[in-house]
Amino acid sequence: MTKWGTAIVYGVVTIFLLAALISFFLSLILKWTNVQEPSLTWIIFAGSLLSMFIGGIVAGGKGKERGWLIGGGTSLLFTFIVLVFQFLGLEKAFTIEQWLYHLIFFVAAALGGIVGVNLAASRN
Repeated sequence: MTKWGTAIVYGVVTIFLLAALISFFLSLILKWTNVQEPSLTWIIFAGSLLSMFIGGIVAGGKGKERGWLIGGGTSLLFTFIVLVFQFLGLEKAFTIEQWLYHLIFFVAAALGGIVGVNLAASRN
């Protein structure tokens, strides 16, 4: 696997791990408090953006060049995995709202990739 491919896979794995961790903590909040799920909508979105941004940072740091491309590729692979899972598992296509969310995720991961490349360069 090329350097870019490895970096993108590291980024996607990071995104899924962070998403699982955030989901776990939010499920504990929902279980043990009186908070209802609709009141957490923006917190869930912010957690998703943060996961994408950090995944982009990891991918950009591993790739060490063209961070926006590696971060964007990380987001595209993530979107592809989610789309395939939803389409094959749930038999539903993406809605316009989901496409907009994933477009925002693309921007967040690309910006994270840029930051990751610059952080990796500053360490050398």
